[in-house]
Amino acid sequence: MAEILKRAKPLAVNPLKVSQPVGAALAFLGLKNAIPMLHGSQGCTAFGKVFFVRHFREPIPLQTTAMDQVSTIMGADENVIEGLKTLCEKAKPEVIGLPTTGLSETQGTDIRRLVKMFRDKHPEFAQVAVVPVNTPDYVGALESGFALAVEAIIDTLVEKSALAGRRHKQVNVLASSMLTPGDIEAIKDWIEAFGLRPVVLPDLGDSLDGHLIEAETTPLTLGGTPRHEIARMGESIATLVIGRSLARAADLLKERTGVPDFRFDHLLGLDACDAFTQALAEISGQPVPAKIERQRAQLQDAMVDTHFMTGFTRVALALEADQLLAFGEFLSGVGCEIVAAVAPARADALADMPCAAVQIGDLEDLERLARPAGAQLLIANSHAAQSAARLGIPLLRAGFPQYDTVGGYARAWVGYRGARQALFDFANLVLQAHHEIPPYRSIYRHGRAQIESRLALH
Repeated sequence: MAEILKRAKPLAVNPLKVSQPVGAALAFLGLKNAIPMLHGSQGCTAFGKVFFVRHFREPIPLQTTAMDQVSTIMGADENVIEGLKTLCEKAKPEVIGLPTTGLSETQGTDIRRLVKMFRDKHPEFAQVAVVPVNTPDYVGALESGFALAVEAIIDTLVEKSALAGRRHKQVNVLASSMLTPGDIEAIKDWIEAFGLRPVVLPDLGDSLDGHLIEAETTPLTLGGTPRHEIARMGESIATLVIGRSLARAADLLKERTGVPDFRFDHLLGLDACDAFTQALAEISGQPVPAKIERQRAQLQDAMVDTHFMTGFTRVALALEADQLLAFGEFLSGVGCEIVAAVAPARADALADMPCAAVQIGDLEDLERLARPAGAQLLIANSHAAQSAARLGIPLLRAGFPQYDTVGGYARAWVGYRGARQALFDFANLVLQAHHEIPPYRSIYRHGRAQIESRLALH
């Protein structure tokens, strides 16, 4: 059990953290015909939008209530009501996500009261779902903001019911923020191989997978989980929960619908994939498909092929809690040693990290821990590129944001194939960073020609 080391500095020197409102907005971007509207200043939204656009390389629908100096002091209630009215009139969304920010939370905004005021004032927009969620950016991080938004979506859109199992081929999937759009696509294929139909919440694999459309522009999300599918999650035969950060959301869904759930910390590595595959076989009553058996054998072969590069390799990690645990357990399972682990915020999953301690902090803390421990490879997002350069070790990019590379959002880490590719990439980085010891040449050993030339000079 890892010791959790508290933040010891009054400020972040080289930030690792991504804020809660950005995490909440990411969750809402996984819903169909939806748009997030952050209740805060224009800068709060613009900063997050920059990272979304650079990470996904797509236009991102994101709005703001645009609080200014006057509304911050005198009250910004009208900003929210007018903002919701404008979005409903012009964009005609099915769902509006309404996360708060540090500015509105410090002001003391009651976001749920404002939604009620909007309903009373504009009953003509009753068909538009508005999902309020408190996500101050001075606590938590992207992962916790994402989880709070998923919980709020369930609270707003899933009614209490007793129809569990009515759709005997449908399974719910609650997907953590650590899962990329590529991961979501791989998980859906995995589930469908057993003859089941997944309803993923939120479905980033459908909305942010990167696909062209005929329309030049759209003010709403392209794809994602439809609102009517969320309302019918109570009719599923089971719920698959991926990521410990979604425990509260899973508890709420189970309480409201009675649908039994299967919970997984992650789906990275042989043991995690085996557990997920076994759960699917149990839910569906079907044997494991031959193609999945083959993928498992391919992963086992990759573990044999790469064990010279993974064994005893010293690794430093700087990731959100769910992803930190996933990589920690995966890499320690193939013989690596986790010598430095940093998370941006405290979370329950950190206690189970396979290392002595986890530091709550920033990338400066990572460098301080990794250098004396002799780390040989770093796994983190693009913010860590300069840290890796100063440490003189390669960087395997994972997490959000990845703005100095293309296609990070499309990569699949999960499943037997994802773990196999992760092993290959890890091993190749280790090989590229390995420097052979130069051959020793004695000063007393000279070729005949060199000796004769020296004698001729004398």
